[in-house]
Amino acid sequence: MLNIYIRSIALYILVLIVMRIMGKREIGQFQPFELAIAIMISDLATTPMSDTGIPLSNGIIPIMGLLSIHLIITVLNMTNAKIRSIICGKPTVLINKGVIDEKQLNKERFSINELEAKLRNDNVMNLADVEYAILETNGNISVILKNNKNPIKAEDMNIEPKYEGMSYNLVIDGKVSKENLNKINKDHRWLLKQMEKYNLTPEKTLVFNINEAGDIYFQIKEKYKKEKN
Repeated sequence: MLNIYIRSIALYILVLIVMRIMGKREIGQFQPFELAIAIMISDLATTPMSDTGIPLSNGIIPIMGLLSIHLIITVLNMTNAKIRSIICGKPTVLINKGVIDEKQLNKERFSINELEAKLRNDNVMNLADVEYAILETNGNISVILKNNKNPIKAEDMNIEPKYEGMSYNLVIDGKVSKENLNKINKDHRWLLKQMEKYNLTPEKTLVFNINEAGDIYFQIKEKYKKEKN
């Protein structure tokens, strides 16, 4: 038991040192190659920690090897743009000039709900406020708001800002959300009447939402845009 205790402390210190050398990033900010190395290091440390029949060196040597690979890749990543694009990929524009790019959304396997969840992390509650949304190589989303939605203190303008409240998706990818209709105390017939004002049907709509102030945002599916024009 004492042997396992000592091995655990030794490997913990080693892994801690290795992770500190790798940098101060949070897990959510890891590039794919960094996350893969971190997972492999934790796995390599676990086996010799619990199995005293395995030499400690069987965990230490591979961990140091992975650290070496990480340092080499990091240097190449910093000095060579082509290698960086191969290893880390390139940022993807999910919303371009206020329009959701369906092709890029599908390519990155991102749903509308996931996109909205990411935007809410940046305190953006409405898709209509976004000019650009860029999926970075580490999985985070950078948001550029429309000019009229950039944060300005109401007290500086001596005005009372309009209350917008929560935004509810009533249609997502052609499917009506009965749950959200119930939340705003509306029915399917009401939704169809609202959509008729914009010559829309649920089947042809990528997203149709409304906030508590009654502001509506919608986007037609890419394949039906030509029909509307």
